[in-house]
Amino acid sequence: MGAEQVTTVVIIVVAALMSALLLWYCLAPKRAARADIDGGVQRVRIAVKGGYDPGTVVVRAGVPTLIDFDRREGGECSSHVVFPDLGIDVALPAFTHTELRLPALASGEYPFACGMNMLHGMLRVQGGDGVASEGTVDTRTSGAVAESEEVLRARQSAEDADRAGEIRALIRRLIVGASCTVPLLLVAMLPMIPAVGAWMRTSPISWMLSPWLQFALTVPVMCYCGWPVHRTGWLAIAHRAPEMNSLVTLGTIAAFGYSLVATAWPGLLPAGAREPYYEAVGTIITLMILGQLLEAKARAGTGDAIRELIGLRPDTAHVVRGENVVPIATADIAVGDIIETRPGERLPVDGIVISGSSAVDESMITGESLPVAKSAGDAVTGATMNTTGALRYRATRVGADTVLSGIIRLVRAAQTSKAPIQRIADKVAGVFVPSVVLIAIWTFVIWWCTGAQPRGVIGLICAICVLVIACPCALGLATPLSITTATGRGARHGVLYRNAEAIETAAKIDVVVFDKTGTITHGTPHVTHIAALGADGAYSADLDDATLAAVAAAEAQSEHPLARAVVEAAHERHLDVPECLTFTSVPGGGVRADVDGQRIVVGSDRFVEADARPDDLDAARETMRLIAQDGATPVLAAVDGRIAAVFAIRDTIKDDARAAIDELHRRGIGTIMLTGDNRVTADTIAHEAGIAHTVADVRPEDKESVIRALRRRGFHVAMVGDGINDAPALAGADLGIAMGTGTDVAIEAADVTLMNGSLRSVVTAIDLGHATMRNIRQNLGFALGYNALGIPVAAGCLYPAWHLLLNPMIAGAAMAFSSLSVVLNANRLRGFTPDRERRYTMHAAPIAESELEALRRGIARAHNEGDSRHMATEGDNTMADDTAEEILEDAINEQLRQEEEDADDVIDPVCGMTVDPKTAAAKRVWQGRTVYFCNPHCAEVFDEDPANYIDKD
Repeated sequence: MGAEQVTTVVIIVVAALMSALLLWYCLAPKRAARADIDGGVQRVRIAVKGGYDPGTVVVRAGVPTLIDFDRREGGECSSHVVFPDLGIDVALPAFTHTELRLPALASGEYPFACGMNMLHGMLRVQGGDGVASEGTVDTRTSGAVAESEEVLRARQSAEDADRAGEIRALIRRLIVGASCTVPLLLVAMLPMIPAVGAWMRTSPISWMLSPWLQFALTVPVMCYCGWPVHRTGWLAIAHRAPEMNSLVTLGTIAAFGYSLVATAWPGLLPAGAREPYYEAVGTIITLMILGQLLEAKARAGTGDAIRELIGLRPDTAHVVRGENVVPIATADIAVGDIIETRPGERLPVDGIVISGSSAVDESMITGESLPVAKSAGDAVTGATMNTTGALRYRATRVGADTVLSGIIRLVRAAQTSKAPIQRIADKVAGVFVPSVVLIAIWTFVIWWCTGAQPRGVIGLICAICVLVIACPCALGLATPLSITTATGRGARHGVLYRNAEAIETAAKIDVVVFDKTGTITHGTPHVTHIAALGADGAYSADLDDATLAAVAAAEAQSEHPLARAVVEAAHERHLDVPECLTFTSVPGGGVRADVDGQRIVVGSDRFVEADARPDDLDAARETMRLIAQDGATPVLAAVDGRIAAVFAIRDTIKDDARAAIDELHRRGIGTIMLTGDNRVTADTIAHEAGIAHTVADVRPEDKESVIRALRRRGFHVAMVGDGINDAPALAGADLGIAMGTGTDVAIEAADVTLMNGSLRSVVTAIDLGHATMRNIRQNLGFALGYNALGIPVAAGCLYPAWHLLLNPMIAGAAMAFSSLSVVLNANRLRGFTPDRERRYTMHAAPIAESELEALRRGIARAHNEGDSRHMATEGDNTMADDTAEEILEDAINEQLRQEEEDADDVIDPVCGMTVDPKTAAAKRVWQGRTVYFCNPHCAEVFDEDPANYIDKD
């Protein structure tokens, strides 16, 4: 065996050993540090220096945790630590200890990462067998720490100062790098022009061709400009978590070392391989600094929404103190203080107007451009602009309790959360760097074994190009930057996403279910007509004041909008409403009360019929029918067992309801109205709003059951509501959308909050979800596609066919462009506007009216059985959710059985076989369609990607 063959064998063996060591070093389980318990609190210190040390922390479930982040470096990469599953984003000032207090957590794994998603760690909570221990909290909201605007302002100022300092440092390094690299390029490249090269070699400036001059120009770039890159890269390697800086530092050190050997000891290299590559080192590092500078400036724009929100609140306020109005710091305002706001001033805190009138511009909170008239008794929101008149109002929420602080917390939590699609990028990023290093190692080996001469030099250059051109930074930034930009943009238009998952889910919605009162309608119904029982037995007389006052007394204890309308009707007659002795409210039914010795029952016909005479009810139903046909809601009032009157209560639909519903239909999204109102009234309101389907006579406990039934049929369902009784349905939908004008309970249960209460914002929320997911897919395409194309080219795959090799300088420029392209593409979302038509159409199967009819029958059966149970248990008319679910499911299954009996032979969409529905081996319901299979295996294949086979069918 010759010397050359021995060398080849040695190189292969060394490469194999290096590969095995690399895989073990990067992928083997890492050391985990256990927290110490002191005084009932678990404590652990994590050093932040090119990574997290320790990278894995083990704590006990059910015990609060205090993590001390000891940041020992500057720069933007590690300036934040983000716990996406907890909604926590903590700024880590340079060279400072920052404590993070976590509540007791349930067992599981909670990953954390830097703000650029490059440095990663893991908080592992053990104990409790995966179940939250006593004292644990909901991790979805545990990160939403109540911080006042002062704290938020100080934190944002510190972050902006750190970012500005980082940008200044990058500019200095760029100036030095460019100053050295430009002459370095001239010295290295000009001699390649024959005439210029010949002249330079014979002229007095021939000394400029000396490799030692190139060395002198490269050292400042390598040691000063590239120091942060080398430091971070080697620290990441030491933490067993190599990243982009690690690849660049390995590539540039290899090129610099080779060039130094060619300069100082050229005899060690073959005669044709003594050319240094100093210009490649200088260019790579300079271009990387340029890319980092452009990224830092572009990333700064993604936080504009937070900065603008924080800057909305004024620093001082005019507070009434006795007979005087004195200026004080906004931070010193207390609940109950009287604040005077003049035209052109922003309101400092939330409150209730006590005097004056004005128009208030709430656009930065709600996204609505038109000012809103405010007068005594109206609520006002801090940070909004008083435009025309002077107002005095009483402070009701200050500091961290204001609406503005809540919006900022929601936006921050959404920006720090992780979308499910990001898991793909994280999995790829976890093995990306080791894979690139392996490719670089074996690129050199393959070139050594099969390449053209000088094969060792070409192999080394190709290996360096592979290391330099690969860019995991682009992959890490692909999702977080788009989420950050989108949530900020949504906040500007009055759409608040709870987390990144809500944005991704919004892009999948193909059915939107609306509540009626307060969602489709304004939620301020009023009595249009009262038909009292006359002497002739018909409901055509006027209701006397005493009876109306008694009915209003019963309704006065209820918070339902229809009840408030009855009370308002009594007030319009200037009646004194008496006190009721006893009061019982049944959600979805009505109220019972004792007023001045009379038993008053007010509600729907089904609710009142147990307390009323049958002949009265029969006579009232004709009047109810006429009222419902007119689009009003009929409400019965019974006094001592006699139906005294039928109230016609009307609520007008919102001005933008029809336009919003039409926009959804143009996008291929189905619409359903879900209401407790009667079918005739519901159909009338739905027709006015343009809603395709209605499910009426729905009790609060039925709403969630209907949502679940739709989801089981394969639809991706969004529920839009505003009331307390909507909260279970909002939580049970794929996407819960709460009107910001509704109750706090509904908002807390929702995934998206619409601050302006406009239905056009439902379209905006879905459109922005589609735009964001499209942007993320583009970013992932840039990152993955770039590397998929660039790495093979860098490895020399084009050489056999076209004799093309990639210069390391070109590889460096491509690496910088890859990351920059992702940042710039994510910033395109800043141009999102709700008024533009979106470029998408949902292709869901239409909602089957037969299934909705089955749902209606199921609800009716649930009501009947629930009413029977009510009669048997003397007043307990509640029904277990699982019973309602079972009844609805039975009704739907009955409908499906009928469809099977009537159906002809169908085609198995997976294998194409003809199937008799009556004898099918398996079946699935997907988006309103029943699909049959000839064998269970086809059904399993279908379950993996139903939409694919539905389309083929």
